[in-house]
Amino acid sequence: MTNDNQNKKKLIADFIKKHNLAVLTTVNPEGKPEAAVIKFSVKNELNLIFDTSSRFRKYENLKNNRNVAVVIGWDQNITVQYEGITYELSGEELAECKAVHVAKFPDFAKFADMDKMRYFKIDPIWIRYSDFTVLPWKTYEVDFTLL
Repeated sequence: MTNDNQNKKKLIADFIKKHNLAVLTTVNPEGKPEAAVIKFSVKNELNLIFDTSSRFRKYENLKNNRNVAVVIGWDQNITVQYEGITYELSGEELAECKAVHVAKFPDFAKFADMDKMRYFKIDPIWIRYSDFTVLPWKTYEVDFTLL
């Protein structure tokens, strides 16, 4: 990986880690987008972790189509657009990621082991960081299919 890509990834990772909320977009069985606000945590710099109930529509959407889009930040005119593939977690990876998630959101611990709670990890495919606070706007893209 080039030094330029490493610098872009660090800038993006530092920005993402400052946030707790994101908008997650999934695709329903009819091919229509559905968006939801989620709490998320970060593993290995750019892998996102989130939870959902198996009763929520995003869970069924993810079972049928693992492709997602995520938007993080927007309130200070800096944003990250993130596209990736989701994986429902199980086994050791579930335990590891759940610990990361609960460490970021300690109040969530009482819900972490509920029967219907499911955990997902998102592996990035493409990320764009956009800073609209400066002119000209700064945008950085990382395409993980090219790395």
